[in-house]
Amino acid sequence: MGKNKIKTALFGLGRIGQMHANNLRKNSEFELKYVFDLNKNLSNKISKKFNTISINNPDIAFKDNEIRCIFIASSTSTHLKFIEKGAKYKKVIFCEKPLDLNLKKINSSLSKIKKLNPKVQIGFNRRYDPGHNLLKKNLLKNKIGKLEKIIITSRDPAPPSLSYLKVSGGIFKDMMIHDFDLARYYLGSDEFISVFATGSNISDQRFNKLKDYELATTVLKSKKGVQCIITNSRHCSFGYDQRVELFGTKGMMISDNKRDTETNLFLKNSTNNKSPLLHFFIDRYAEAFRLQLSDLANFCKKNIKPRAVFEDGRKSIILAEAAQKSVKSKKFEKLKTN
Repeated sequence: MGKNKIKTALFGLGRIGQMHANNLRKNSEFELKYVFDLNKNLSNKISKKFNTISINNPDIAFKDNEIRCIFIASSTSTHLKFIEKGAKYKKVIFCEKPLDLNLKKINSSLSKIKKLNPKVQIGFNRRYDPGHNLLKKNLLKNKIGKLEKIIITSRDPAPPSLSYLKVSGGIFKDMMIHDFDLARYYLGSDEFISVFATGSNISDQRFNKLKDYELATTVLKSKKGVQCIITNSRHCSFGYDQRVELFGTKGMMISDNKRDTETNLFLKNSTNNKSPLLHFFIDRYAEAFRLQLSDLANFCKKNIKPRAVFEDGRKSIILAEAAQKSVKSKKFEKLKTN
């Protein structure tokens, strides 16, 4: 193992945790030293697969001076306590979204760690998608002039399991939170000041029992008058539908879906037939996850601020809670971003 590698501990070994473990092992900047999960059998299995040490107590990693980075992919309810402890031990922290499902808890945690000047990167991977990020770069280059409208479409191929949905926090905090963050990324120093949201269930009545929605739409407006429309669906028969459109005074930019192959088929009875959309978020955003990790390495080694930090995680929850409130009030809700 190289001396300059960033020794890392990974907490949480579910589907996304295992993906992160694989990416950490493949990245030459990192050395995955510890893994932790409440499921001891799983932790032992993953530690053998990736040649790491399975620990029974996260404190082992926090107290190890060799560990420079704590990677949090555990359940949402554990995120803040791990961030607080990581800040205490001066670790660089990567935390999957969301920070928590409760804004008051997030604000309380912020007040505890603020004086410690914590280094926290949040897992909003869509900021790192090459297509989505190119829109940001071109926006800064004034390619479409002054930004006027943001349209984001986000549809999953199928809903998560019922057990996951019960603890997810609902479509606005679990799914649309990525789109809230991406919209804020494009706004830059501008901020949203109001949000209107609506949700419904048509084909899957399970969501009624959960008091959640399979379909949701929000309309947001910024201080500078930029309009944003976000549409989400928990199901999509034709694959993982992820598109972003930015409209400005000089033109428009679109970051489109990704496919298995970029080929078109032309036949006698049909033309322009394309291959299916990618069907899994890990495949759709594979490059984004890798680039996100490179940003973390720069954060650890060069103290270069990453694209998504604690405050971005906090403000995304502010938007999500306002959207939830709007669904009930059926009115535009004013936003307080402080």
